[in-house]
Amino acid sequence: MARKIVIANQKGGVGKTTTAINLSASVAAAEFKTLLIDIDPQANSTSGLGVENNSMSVYQTLIGIEKPEDCIVNSYMPYLDILPSTIDLVGAEVEMVSMEEREFLLKKAMQSIDEKYEFIFIDCPPSLGLLTLNALTSADSVLIPVQCEYFALEGLGQLLNTINIVKKNLNETLAIEGVLLTMFDTRLRLSHQVVDEVKKYFGEKVFKTIIHRNVRLSEAPSHSKPVILYDASSIGAQNYISLASELIQRNNLAKKESEN
Repeated sequence: MARKIVIANQKGGVGKTTTAINLSASVAAAEFKTLLIDIDPQANSTSGLGVENNSMSVYQTLIGIEKPEDCIVNSYMPYLDILPSTIDLVGAEVEMVSMEEREFLLKKAMQSIDEKYEFIFIDCPPSLGLLTLNALTSADSVLIPVQCEYFALEGLGQLLNTINIVKKNLNETLAIEGVLLTMFDTRLRLSHQVVDEVKKYFGEKVFKTIIHRNVRLSEAPSHSKPVILYDASSIGAQNYISLASELIQRNNLAKKESEN
């Protein structure tokens, strides 16, 4: 059964989609069968993996027109698939409002593909609407990217409150996978202050790996590639390889503990 991880933060510009693309690609590079679900109407994860002009998407899956396996696209990486998004998803929340068990639509759709993957990552829109709620209801855990900039912790209380509400009412096993510090600039005192502040707030939940500001990381989406295929020797690629290794290790240890 797949480990299902939502990448969420209702604050825009925190490195959420960058993390979705590059973490899923780095886990796939370690030869774990991986699926990236793009549930953001902006479809940046989709275009970032070179998928364009796809007629079927997560939209058809959510409203029950198509099975997810019929909408999934193989990326150019052997172990990485994507369930793409399109602009059609903009109207999905309006359609979903009147549907029965609307918070569980993604969870129900994913049941048929759960056994085919080892990791499923879900890239959410920068909001706490019905799409994000569906992702949280269907997941095992939430990975929260936090940028090393002023107002870094702004809005996190609202996200944590939403996670607790979902845990109480819709998904009692939902956990925080970890907090990921992004856009770190070694030259700025502010970046170091934010790291200290986030670690003080979240403790051991903060990933040891920190994602640095990196030109190659910023350039990769315009070439429709994850950074490990665009420039594997770059700091950005090395950061995400390190994060993937940390995530895999955490989950393998947790799996072994639950088996004992």
